[in-house]
Amino acid sequence: MRITKVQDFLEKHNIKYTTIKHSRAYTSSEIAESAHIPGEEIAKTVMAKIDDKMSMVVLPASRKVDFDLLKEASGGGEVALATEEEFQYLFTECEVGAMPPFGNLYGMEVFVDETLTEDKEIAFNAGAHTDLIRMAYNDFERLVNPKVVKVSRH
Repeated sequence: MRITKVQDFLEKHNIKYTTIKHSRAYTSSEIAESAHIPGEEIAKTVMAKIDDKMSMVVLPASRKVDFDLLKEASGGGEVALATEEEFQYLFTECEVGAMPPFGNLYGMEVFVDETLTEDKEIAFNAGAHTDLIRMAYNDFERLVNPKVVKVSRH
C-alpha cells in the first residue's frame, strides 16, 4: 500500500487506524465481502455537484443517496450526482472511484449521513480499489468536521 495524503494527515494528528488489503473490488458490497466487513461499517464516498460545486457525501455502503434530502440539507438549488470525468482530476493520487472521504483535504464540503454516526468504527477506500483504512468514527468526524444530516435511504 502506498502512503496517501490521508495517511499522512492521520499520522500528523496521531490518529490510530489500521489498513486492510483486500482483493480488487469496485462496488461497496464487493469491498465489504472481500474485506469481511459488514456493509454498514463501510463508508462509501459519493461525489455530488451542489450548484456546480463538488461535494462529498459519505454514507454506509448499504444505503443510497437521496438527492432530494441532500438538496434540502445543503440548501442548494441544483444537486446532482457527479460523473467520474468531473471529479477524477481532483484526486490525482487515487484510483478513480477509490477516493477517501476526506473532502477537507481537497477543499470541498463533506456531508455525512446521520446513520454512519451510529458506528464505533468506519472503513473506507484508501485511494486504491484494494486498500481500506479503518478508524474510529469519532476521530473521522473530529478531523473532517462534516455536516451530519439525513441524506440516505435503503
